[in-house]
Amino acid sequence: MKRIIAIGGGDLRSRTTLKIDEYIAGLAKARAGERRANALFIPTASHDYMPYYNTFHKVYTGVFDIKTDVALSVYKDVDMEKMRAKFEKADMIYVGGGDTVFMIEHWKKTGILPLIQEAYERGVIISGLSAGAICWFSDIYTDSVSVTGEEDKYAMFKGINWINGIISPHYNQRMLDFDKIVCYNYERAYGIEDDSAIVIEDGEIVGSLTSGGVAWEITSENGALKKNEIKSIQNA
Repeated sequence: MKRIIAIGGGDLRSRTTLKIDEYIAGLAKARAGERRANALFIPTASHDYMPYYNTFHKVYTGVFDIKTDVALSVYKDVDMEKMRAKFEKADMIYVGGGDTVFMIEHWKKTGILPLIQEAYERGVIISGLSAGAICWFSDIYTDSVSVTGEEDKYAMFKGINWINGIISPHYNQRMLDFDKIVCYNYERAYGIEDDSAIVIEDGEIVGSLTSGGVAWEITSENGALKKNEIKSIQNA
């Protein structure tokens, strides 16, 4: 089974997403079986900001006893043989937040995207927060400066298109503007609040996870919006 856990936002350092992280860690451990599970952190969207990886390590190793590694590619040439070895060891991949558009374009330029796709196809758990949550979709609502031209401004952009859908992270912060875009341009979209996530299995959204936030399905018909909370699969 191919799985993506898309987290709308939150603070890994203060552990606001911990209930979601626990679910992801459980999937990784189940995949590893009797081995100690391995997690690969990809910080491309934050331009390989190492304190971000250190935080990830403290949570996934310190709390969940999962071995971690990091895939760095922004400030150094990529040794594809060594990079491929990191991906082949991984039971889960976690993609950090930051500049979504920079991340997607950099992955394509360096050859990292095919490595992620190969891992996804063989059942490695794919997870990520904010940029790392929305990049897999066909249409994404992003504040990437390379698209918007200025800070704190949002626009639609084309994602990787593994999942057909329109999506916004941080939906609790961007609700009014995103709802307006959906109302006039789309029939269906998804809004993932901070501290919430959606679970995607074989390309289909099967439910949500919460560590305090809510994930929404938003539909538009003749200019009228309707919102349905995506059912949680925790404790199901």
